[in-house]
Amino acid sequence: MSDGQLKAYYVYSPWLRIFHWLMVMSIVVLFFTGLYIGNPFFIGSQGLEPTYAFSERLSMETVRFIHFAAAFILVCAFVLRVYGFVVNKGDRLLPRFWTKQHWAWTMDIMLHYMLLRASHKPYLRNPLARMSYLGVYFLIGIEAITGFTMYVMVDPKSIWGQSFSLVNSLLINEYYVHLIHHYVAWLIIIFAVVHIYMAVRADFMEREGEISSMFSGVKFLAHQPVDLGEIATEEDSLVRYWDNIARDSRPHSG
Repeated sequence: MSDGQLKAYYVYSPWLRIFHWLMVMSIVVLFFTGLYIGNPFFIGSQGLEPTYAFSERLSMETVRFIHFAAAFILVCAFVLRVYGFVVNKGDRLLPRFWTKQHWAWTMDIMLHYMLLRASHKPYLRNPLARMSYLGVYFLIGIEAITGFTMYVMVDPKSIWGQSFSLVNSLLINEYYVHLIHHYVAWLIIIFAVVHIYMAVRADFMEREGEISSMFSGVKFLAHQPVDLGEIATEEDSLVRYWDNIARDSRPHSG
């Protein structure tokens, strides 16, 4: 039941939010530097060879360093994601695939997105989105494995080079490793575009603070979310803090 007033729920821990924005920045840098590395289309104004990007100061070596640095940041940032998963229920990594309730909630969301249902139940964490996040983490894992495989092949006789040579063997050769790395990167960008669209759509249509929640960790719902017991608790101190702010900001009579 609800009295129609918005209530704040603390969902995302600082660890997940930090990871989210590190992931966003890393993926943007990785994508554009990766495009350049694969096809150096920027040629300096002084007739420089394609191995020089933009200027003598930003050589292909520099672009590759930026690409690899962003890759290491992204992989290390995932530690924050796992830590958030451990310490905060709202950061739960794995949807409950083994429950009928999960699939019922997912179908509820899908019917709404297909315009076959006017609205869906209130959720703190969209079950369909949670599955898509798990999918994109899997894609990032593929990028990490194939990327580091190409990275260590600079010195194939090293310990790391010999270790990752198995990946080259499983995927035929280094050319196919590169091909997989390239196309999976595009899949991640397509996911990012859809994700941004869905987040903006949810903010405009449902007004639950979908976008702002990645800054504050808080979402606002007028009705009690059906996944409340699984994700969060109404007794959280930050929830009470936000409720007090909302109450104090209302105009007083008299």
